[in-house]
Amino acid sequence: MQDAGAPQVRTLLLTDLVDSTHLVERLGDAPAAALFRAHDRLVLELQQRWRGRLIDRSDGLLLLFERPIDGLAFALDYARGLRDLGREMQVKQPLQARAGLHVGEVLVWENSADAVRLGAKSLEVEGLAKPLAGRLMALARPGQILLSATAEPLAHRAARELGERGELLVWKSYGRWRFKGIPEAQEVYEVGEPGLAPLRMPAHTPKAWRDLPLWRRPVALAAEALLVAGMAIGAWFLAQPKPAIAFAERDWVVVGDLRNLTGDPRLDEALEQAFRISLEQSRYVNVLGDLKVRDTLQRMQRKPDVTVDRALGSEIALRDGARALLLPTVAEVGGRLRVSAEVVDPHTQTTVYAVSADGKGIESALGSIDDVTDQLRGKLGEALQNVQKTSVPLPNVATPSLDALKAFAVARRLAMTTGDREQVLGLYRRALQLDPQFALAHADMARLHASLGEVAAARDEWRRALALPQRLSPQERQMIELMLLQHDGPQNYFRKADEYLALYPDDYQTIGRLSSNQWHQRNDFRTAEALARRALKPQNERFGSVHYSIGIMLLGQERYDAALAEFRLARETGFLGAGEFYAFAHEARHHFAEADKVFFASAVGRTGWQGEVGGIVWINRGQPARAAAAVRAWSGAADAGDDVLESLRARTALASMAVLHGQGDASEAQQALLALVDAKGAAGDAVYPPISTELRLYAGLLSAYRNDRSGVEDALRRTQDSAVVHEYQTVRELYQVLQAEQERLAGQPRLAMARLEPLVRQDTALVATHWALMRAAQAAGRADVANAQAEWLATHRGRVFAESTTSDVLRFFNISVSAAALRSQQARMRAGTVTP
Repeated sequence: MQDAGAPQVRTLLLTDLVDSTHLVERLGDAPAAALFRAHDRLVLELQQRWRGRLIDRSDGLLLLFERPIDGLAFALDYARGLRDLGREMQVKQPLQARAGLHVGEVLVWENSADAVRLGAKSLEVEGLAKPLAGRLMALARPGQILLSATAEPLAHRAARELGERGELLVWKSYGRWRFKGIPEAQEVYEVGEPGLAPLRMPAHTPKAWRDLPLWRRPVALAAEALLVAGMAIGAWFLAQPKPAIAFAERDWVVVGDLRNLTGDPRLDEALEQAFRISLEQSRYVNVLGDLKVRDTLQRMQRKPDVTVDRALGSEIALRDGARALLLPTVAEVGGRLRVSAEVVDPHTQTTVYAVSADGKGIESALGSIDDVTDQLRGKLGEALQNVQKTSVPLPNVATPSLDALKAFAVARRLAMTTGDREQVLGLYRRALQLDPQFALAHADMARLHASLGEVAAARDEWRRALALPQRLSPQERQMIELMLLQHDGPQNYFRKADEYLALYPDDYQTIGRLSSNQWHQRNDFRTAEALARRALKPQNERFGSVHYSIGIMLLGQERYDAALAEFRLARETGFLGAGEFYAFAHEARHHFAEADKVFFASAVGRTGWQGEVGGIVWINRGQPARAAAAVRAWSGAADAGDDVLESLRARTALASMAVLHGQGDASEAQQALLALVDAKGAAGDAVYPPISTELRLYAGLLSAYRNDRSGVEDALRRTQDSAVVHEYQTVRELYQVLQAEQERLAGQPRLAMARLEPLVRQDTALVATHWALMRAAQAAGRADVANAQAEWLATHRGRVFAESTTSDVLRFFNISVSAAALRSQQARMRAGTVTP
């Protein structure tokens, strides 16, 4: 027999098949055996579905689960399965079971192979949690599922994972009960489906009875109660348990400002940042970000530098859906440095738990913070083995230098407030001078560079951070690997993102980036919308921008009213930045006055329609000269700057205006574009790998528009060996569009149609693919197909405006061919050849 080892926190489910002996007597041996074989198949299926481990089985079951919601789901499906089994096998009495669900510590060990051969179970489970689950099961009525006070909040919190079924469950409390052999009274709950579960108070048994208050007990006890009233009242107050918070996995906490009672200024911001870094290693506890706290303070009309104390922190927690407030303190007590933290219930502002750790001297502070956060995680319900597994000491995951940590903390604060690039970078560099191995400082510098569009600098800093893996938490290391993969093949990025979010499902920034990549790299508006909605949580500091992103995805699906509603919500929740897509939702329907009003009220639209968006809008409104003027101004400014991508994209727009609208010499504009790609494409690829390949293919698309076969063939030849064509879905599709155009120009339009028709059946097909199929069908004499694609281009205006590929160069082409299709449709309607 193997050693049981340390206790483990597990979910226990005990069930008992009601009147099983009587059932065998009524059915007879053979039918009963058939029934129990079917029963065992049901148990095995549910055990696999809900990841349970079967410990014991007779007329009852004992199963272990990692999570309470899995145990509850098993019990619910088991109750329904028994009912259906009884009906299927025409059993006259109802097939029902009693069930008890509890979460607690157990000892688990495996019996030896010899013992198993002699009839012992393969696995043994013991501990106080087991009899309590048994008492709950015995108390339950037939068909009833009873839960302990430990299991109920955890299961209740996760019930949304059961989908619509979870919303229909009824949750009932039956108060405190006394169980024989268990010293403390226990809260008892029932969960069940209406029409299947009893949803009634359990009956008293010799081993279980309600713990009624004195005033509800039989009259015979009244006299005795009066005699001991004084003592009883005092004892009652002394015996009351401390208030608790029903904290569940992935619940949120607000961290208040650290109270530094030592008078040492080095500890002010350094320890508060250290407290956050240490706590954020948990996959069980989510910490509300500093940016979100500041955003909430702004909405509360409070100054951003106000102290987040018990009262203010509780209000923030209630507003943002956080379960608890944490208040850290550092003080000198008896000549020792004490770090402590309170867990506060924001509803009552009462302290639920308080933990502390003492050390000698200021150098003990980081170790004490680790000790305190480990205690907090345990108090909030995280399993001890998870704490031990994921807790990396602060000197390793951050820095052993308090001075470096101080510079780092100040840099983070200033990055959120002043936005002074040089000052913030200077503080991060100071932190690295004090500790050259401070990997988090490199990671923060990378984030700052990335937020400013300085992609190459960001990548360099991420690589420097990753070169110090021993100084990064597991989450930070995986995050940096993911950020670097954004500039490699997308398949690896999507795979790594899925792996990362399986471990950290509440990282809303990563969810947002994944959504954006589904939009840009796969043209998949439905998947992008679904991902964005996962980040639409009150704890997300970019809550308003998520509404805006969802609006774009809805626009791409032609759901205009829903898109406009999301854009309005973005404005109402404080997202006042970009406004072009909000305006495009009106522009797509030719509601130009509304588009102007929306755009001019945004931060980027105060000077009117200019630059790239101006070019797009004036094309849509049939004013190519104004569009060309806007694009020329944009290109001139881009050439004067040092943003390579902006310069390449602006030159692409100039070529588009010349080819598609006659605003300049088409051949000369295309040659200028290709020359710039040859000169600066490598620099652009260093920032974003698809840029030069997609621009060369786009130049080929413009050649196809002009029926220039040599230009199409040149584009295909120059990109055929590019890995980007194979790795990026939208680039690969653009390459296929050019192949189809090559076939059309070679007099083989039916080959082109055969290539394109499978593509346009997909929701993710590019606008250019529909256009190419229209052209191929026209050349092949297939008016039905050509007209259908022309109709698509004229009516899918939301997609035309929302489509944004890897380097975002197709916009001018899309708007132009769509506007042309719309004008053609309107002309045919005026001529009476098309029904409106």
